[in-house]
Amino acid sequence: MPDFAEPLARLITEFKRLPGIGQKSAQRLAFHVLRASRDDAEHLSQAVLDVKDKLGLCRLCNNISDREICSYCSDTNRDGTIVCVVEEPHNIVGIEVTRQFEGRYHVLHGALSPLRGIGPDALKLKNLVERIGEGEIQEVIVATNPTVEGEATAVYLARLLKPLGVKVTRIGMGVPVGSDLEFADEVTISKAMEGRREI
Repeated sequence: MPDFAEPLARLITEFKRLPGIGQKSAQRLAFHVLRASRDDAEHLSQAVLDVKDKLGLCRLCNNISDREICSYCSDTNRDGTIVCVVEEPHNIVGIEVTRQFEGRYHVLHGALSPLRGIGPDALKLKNLVERIGEGEIQEVIVATNPTVEGEATAVYLARLLKPLGVKVTRIGMGVPVGSDLEFADEVTISKAMEGRREI
């Protein structure tokens, strides 16, 4: 690695700690910041600090919010009888861009993973059970990722929530649009066959 001045080397090291950023990308970002005006650098640093200082979790659904209750939970036009459970806050974006779901959300902040020591107590489930206990929620859509951990979490949620008197459904999974069956693995094909519907 070339010798950089200490402040630049430190910035490169910090950028490399970000997911998906290797040495070359970190160097490009660091040199971009170096070339930018002081105002631009201050705006960037302030934006980073604001994310840490001004954001928290919604009291109801655990989504990231700058208020006590997030915009989805406070939106009276959304259907409060349906809740979509996701693993992480960024999963909401994927659902929202479809403009198909008009209910509310619940964010677990993880998935069950016994190998990594993540059990039910590590997930944010308490306020979901409390919300269901209030009686408004009729259906919980489990939209955890199609991974071993996501599937384990979905099964656990179904066992936990069905006795509370709500309908528990799982998002459909299978062959993505635009792909070729030849390249799909057996689990994907199996899920597609299980989730088939009449046309």
